[in-house]
Order: sequence, then C-alpha cells, then structure tokens
Amino acid sequence: QVQLVESGGGLVQPGGSLRLSCAASGSIFSINDMGWYRQGPGTQRELVAAITSGGITNYADSVKGRFTISRVNAKNTVFLQMNSLKPEDTAVYYCNARLKTAYWSSWYAYWGQGTQVTVSS
Repeated sequence: QVQLVESGGGLVQPGGSLRLSCAASGSIFSINDMGWYRQGPGTQRELVAAITSGGITNYADSVKGRFTISRVNAKNTVFLQMNSLKPEDTAVYYCNARLKTAYWSSWYAYWGQGTQVTVSS
C-alpha cells in the first residue's frame, strides 16, 4: 500500500509565498517522476510542475519564474516553492508520483488527497 501525504497549503495574500511538501510512503520499490497538479473551481486538473528522478523539471507556462519544484529522492519527498502568488493560483493542489511497488511490477501513478491553496486579500 502506498500513501502520498501533502502539507503546506493555506491562505495567503497576493504576492505572498507558500511551500508545499509531499511525502510518499509504503511499499515503494522505485519512484520515477513526481509532480504537482492543481484543480481550481470549475476547471480541469492541470499540471503545475514535474521533476524526474534525475532532477529534470517541467513547468506550466503560468507558473514559470514563480514556482520551483524540487525533491529529495532518499526521502521520497517532493516540494513546491510558490512565490509571487496570484489569485488565479487558488486551487486544490495534488501531489503525483509514478512508481513501482516491486521490481517486477508496472509503473503506476499515485495521487495525494490534495491541499487547498487560497490566494486572497
């Protein structure tokens, strides 16, 4: 059984910062890509940022230059540093990890439960 637990969401004023964390635990053999997605009111879930096990990153155009994704492989943890936050960043943020539970298993995507980020004055 695998769990992804996010933390760090909350309410922040425009221009402020938040740091999200996500720790994967359980029967994990190997983790490939990790990432953050978000879903705002009435919108589809979208990719915010992703990072490979080798540290290659990818960002949505809307967050480039403001958000930074990082990970600590030894701790199965991924972070999202969010700066210069805007009201349009308001959403539930979900952690995602593509991993194997055993050497012989297939790669499978797991999701966290989500953490609310609200940007408002």
